[in-house]
Amino acid sequence: MFGRLRPLMAALWQAPARALLGLGVHPNVMTILGTAGVVFGALFFLPKGGIWLFWGVIFITVFVVTDMLDGTMARLGGKSSRLGAFLDSTLDRVADAAIFGALAWSFIDNDRATALAALACLAIGSLVPYARARAESIGVDAKVGIAERSDRLVIGLTATGIVGLGVPLPVLTWTLWVLAAMAAITVAQRINAVVQRARRDPAWNASSLEAGRQLYPHE
Repeated sequence: MFGRLRPLMAALWQAPARALLGLGVHPNVMTILGTAGVVFGALFFLPKGGIWLFWGVIFITVFVVTDMLDGTMARLGGKSSRLGAFLDSTLDRVADAAIFGALAWSFIDNDRATALAALACLAIGSLVPYARARAESIGVDAKVGIAERSDRLVIGLTATGIVGLGVPLPVLTWTLWVLAAMAAITVAQRINAVVQRARRDPAWNASSLEAGRQLYPHE
């Protein structure tokens, strides 16, 4: 959903991206700084509850935007790399864990339903990029899905922020449950993409096994 806005956002980031590149800042540095800011904001503000939820969302949003600059900087500066892609994907998981983990911690004592919903978002949400990565590792394009990371972050942070301003807590609780359900549907859609490929092309489905590749690592 919000992923469709990426071309527009990339255009908006060009000016600050060029400025940072001109100062000698590497895209990987922005990736690390953005994640560090998100993690600090989540762990410092969100567990305090109340109005701190709102200020936490503002703080986190600033660093989420900062983190988005890295891709534009890499493209403009010709600094795209496998290391950069690895860092970006891995540190996104760290940021998500901090946000939803901090929300769970914030409500664990006074509203278990909200805490459990946040944990569900964390657990199921982590499967979304994993399903895509595993599919692509065996040659299947699995970008499908109704809820990408950007969708879940924007909706989840918006609900958190307005609850911090005084909107009743059930708004956040139900929003988190809906996000968890959307993530589960997205995982199912990506699994289905692989299943459909296997049904359409039995030879492809069997080829890796015949080659003796270990497709299912012990994790």
